Amino acid sequence: MTKKFFLQPIKAYQYISKMLPGSCRYYPTCSEYAAWQFDTANPLSALASSTARILRCNQLFAGGIDYPVIRYNPPKFSLHKPYINNDYGKIKIRYWFVPKTEELYYVVKDFHVY
Repeated sequence: MTKKFFLQPIKAYQYISKMLPGSCRYYPTCSEYAAWQFDTANPLSALASSTARILRCNQLFAGGIDYPVIRYNPPKFSLHKPYINNDYGKIKIRYWFVPKTEELYYVVKDFHVY
């Protein structure tokens, strides 16, 4: 519920901003960054990091590639217990978590079309 509460205004802004020329200095754009944060992190930390990112999106900062970073504890994986998927072995991946440190991961969206 809270995820949708924060994502709806972002999606509305993204719909309207498609009609305007792009002006974000970063990749992913600030609105995509916020959407990825709210989709993968808890709302309080997502709000804080999205606000900081929007404040950095000006002429005083160089811009560039700036993927969201989240704290994530990956589940323990065992080869002895088979992973059962009801979709006949196909897993739809929305985000890749790329390790930054032992507990922090970059969030990279998978744009593969299904």
